[in-house]
Amino acid sequence: MPTAREALLDAALSALTTRPWPTVRMADVASAAGVSRQTLYNEFGSKDGLARAMVRRAADGYLAGVERALGSPGGTGDRLAATAAWTVRAARTNALVRALLTGCWSERLPRPVRLAAPAGSPVPAQRRADAGPPTPVELLGLVCDRAVAALDEGRLPRDSAALATTCEVAMRLALSYAVAASVLPTDAAPLVREAVERWPAA
Repeated sequence: MPTAREALLDAALSALTTRPWPTVRMADVASAAGVSRQTLYNEFGSKDGLARAMVRRAADGYLAGVERALGSPGGTGDRLAATAAWTVRAARTNALVRALLTGCWSERLPRPVRLAAPAGSPVPAQRRADAGPPTPVELLGLVCDRAVAALDEGRLPRDSAALATTCEVAMRLALSYAVAASVLPTDAAPLVREAVERWPAA
């Protein structure tokens, strides 16, 4: 059974698929989740708090998928290709992930800002959400850090730096596919694999 918090986040995300965030009502979210409006406010504090939690969950879910892709079998090219494929799929199927990766927030989406002084919510998960979502640059850095940690198998420090560059190139290729489909009849994964295999540091 999902917790009340997860049920509320699911209900809010479901509402977001049918109408713009400014028109989503807290009472409707609580009703759809089967909890009281007071429970919603206890968990998130406000509609803005709910928005920050939704975006944080999207970022965390995307990064968890990155780690799964990096743990897939194969060499560096295969694992970065899997990460690229996941990035494109996540961006195309989840508008919040796409906005987090690209920095392009439509009027339909909540666009939570970082609080100058995050409120001291009694809910630990909300304190983390209130710290704000990562920027696109920070998110790319988190992906590259995870990739280097997963793929750096006893390399020299200079090779680790080159691997970080390779990871960034792979991610930027993936993001280009997430933003605009290729004219070629292929997806991001084969192109990333080919680019990585040709890259000297890989």
